[in-house]
Amino acid sequence: MKITFLGTGTSQGVPVIGCSCEVCTSLDFRDKRLRTSVHLEVDGKSIVIDTGPDFRQQMLRENIRDVDAVIFTHEHKDHTAGLDDIRPFNFMHKRDMPIFGRQQVLEQIKREFSYIFENHSYPGVPKVQPVEITNQPFIAEGVPVTPIDVLHYKLPVFGFRVQDFTYITDANFISEAEIEKIKGSKVLVLNALRLKDHISHFTFEEAIEMVERIQPEKAYFTHISHQLGCHSKVEKLLPPHIRLAYDGLKIEI
Repeated sequence: MKITFLGTGTSQGVPVIGCSCEVCTSLDFRDKRLRTSVHLEVDGKSIVIDTGPDFRQQMLRENIRDVDAVIFTHEHKDHTAGLDDIRPFNFMHKRDMPIFGRQQVLEQIKREFSYIFENHSYPGVPKVQPVEITNQPFIAEGVPVTPIDVLHYKLPVFGFRVQDFTYITDANFISEAEIEKIKGSKVLVLNALRLKDHISHFTFEEAIEMVERIQPEKAYFTHISHQLGCHSKVEKLLPPHIRLAYDGLKIEI
């Protein structure tokens, strides 16, 4: 499996519009963070988790020429807003795009992209095949996926485990039962928003504590805000088996 971090930033991205802090003015490319998303190449399939506002830019930057399926963690705009840009894949491959999400996610997409679902839709709109998922293992275009049910304050969010890779973003609570589903992962990706407490995200220290509890071989932090600090400085605070992800980072399992 090959994993590419398409984006590792929080909902505003980094740099933040109008901000002149040390992170937002940094010249280190690792401090330039698009909205959070990840691409998986597994068993000959190309799968994207979340299509945020930067989806088009991410596809072009990584030269991704095909996507077989999109899986959504939750319905917030920084994870869904780029859905319209699946159209080139529709046109090139003459097929609808399977999109996987829990019921409330699909309902939100149907409201916000209502033009996609009209009976007499405008020519050229995205073509999708919605597939409802629950907290049960499912198959995405031949690839087995195990949902990990977490909470983003009070909002249910899915993380996903694919083989030995587990991806969790937008979370600040994981139950014991769900932690058991993660254990044994070689690579764990977890959100670590900032140093100070947050109502709906793990802080830097909370994310470290969760990694130590689950004990993957390697962990990467994502969904990072400018309030966490510069990449080069923050990484020095981490043990060797935990790294900060950055846009364009590629790993293989």
